[in-house]
Amino acid sequence: MRRIPPIGAPGTTGRRATGPLVTGTVVCAALALSLSACGGDDGGGSKGGAGTASLTGRGPITFVTGKDRSGNLQKLVDAWNTDHPKEKARVVELPDEPNDQRQQMIQNATTKSDAYTVLNLDVVWTAEFAANRWLTPLPKDRVDLSAMLPATVTTGQYRGNLYAVPSTSDAGMLYYRKDLLAEAGISAPPKTYAEMWSDCDKVKKLPEGKGVDCFFTEVNKTESVTISAVEAIGSAGGSIVGPDGRPTLNTPQAKQGLEFLVDAKKDGRMPKEAVTLDTEGGRRYFQSGKLLFQRQWPYQYALANSGDGSSKVAGKFAVAQLPGPNGPGVANLGGHNLAISSFAKNKATALDFIRYLTGEQSQRANLLATSQAPTLASLYDDPEMVKKFPYLPVLKQAITNARPRPVAVKYGDVTAAIQGDVYDAVTGGKTVDQALADLQAKLGPLTAQ
Repeated sequence: MRRIPPIGAPGTTGRRATGPLVTGTVVCAALALSLSACGGDDGGGSKGGAGTASLTGRGPITFVTGKDRSGNLQKLVDAWNTDHPKEKARVVELPDEPNDQRQQMIQNATTKSDAYTVLNLDVVWTAEFAANRWLTPLPKDRVDLSAMLPATVTTGQYRGNLYAVPSTSDAGMLYYRKDLLAEAGISAPPKTYAEMWSDCDKVKKLPEGKGVDCFFTEVNKTESVTISAVEAIGSAGGSIVGPDGRPTLNTPQAKQGLEFLVDAKKDGRMPKEAVTLDTEGGRRYFQSGKLLFQRQWPYQYALANSGDGSSKVAGKFAVAQLPGPNGPGVANLGGHNLAISSFAKNKATALDFIRYLTGEQSQRANLLATSQAPTLASLYDDPEMVKKFPYLPVLKQAITNARPRPVAVKYGDVTAAIQGDVYDAVTGGKTVDQALADLQAKLGPLTAQ
């Protein structure tokens, strides 16, 4: 796949777009989507901002996304290109780190460049991108959302309008070494933190438990620590930002949640490397056999079960809901949505392409190839899929009960503030009380509408 081109580079003003991390066999069926109205009004009027007058134009497009490690996305794109030789899609891969992806997409938008057509957005970016009029409003009557999990649909909306179509969902789950628990006489995964620590102590007494760390959730100073904070505080019954959009960190629940992260690191329950490990680093750490419990996304399931020798825990682990202080915890609602840049050309082709990538056949193929969470409810109950991916019922429940990260127009500033103070608390730079007080003060003006 091609790397990101400089903004305004030759060839980037043409009509190209390429698809999300969702997959599918090219069944042009998708495109039995027969977008008869593909050249019509976008349903959003002029409210969507610059360049959003209508979903018109056909031709090549670009699809801007994070890295596709499965190779499945390119297969989908290749199939699309075979069936649409005059409307080919080109994949532009951005860096691994979500913060870097967001910054490059913002750079493209602020220069009003037409280099990007279809954007693969983290679900939490919708409000920011829509409020800044960087996205084209999408007509609800031309995108079928009825079969998708309700929680995923809300992530593509802003102020009652649809700006993005859910392509993949996500929620954190607890990966655990079922072989080591069984060896220690433990028959079920932990539902509480106390049970998890007790299980760790029992496993560490085994010869097989020597050198195995207890638990890992990401606490490095990136978007990942924001996610860990949402889950820890939410599991304690609190929140970072309340329903009214204002910060809610001056509560006993917020303190209990942050203390869980701080104490897990301070007490040696997490690896020494925890403050530097990112998502992929955590995956490799688990696959090396060094972890008993890990908070991780669904994508790891297929990779950790690979029989190519890259994983020492293939066939030795299972997944469960995240634990909490008094029972099952709360997962963060993640995932990606597909949107059309306000400044893109060939928006009619882009909408067809989005519908193709988010269709049932594409989502089924993507699940089979990557173990990423689909947004279609039916796939979670499909016997064939559940047989291959036993975690699907757990994941469906996690997504249904998941908490989103703070919804804010100034999300970049909000998450930067969370990352800074939570990281400082975990690494001992601030007390829990001071970190929460500082964060409450910072988020006040950032979340004011």
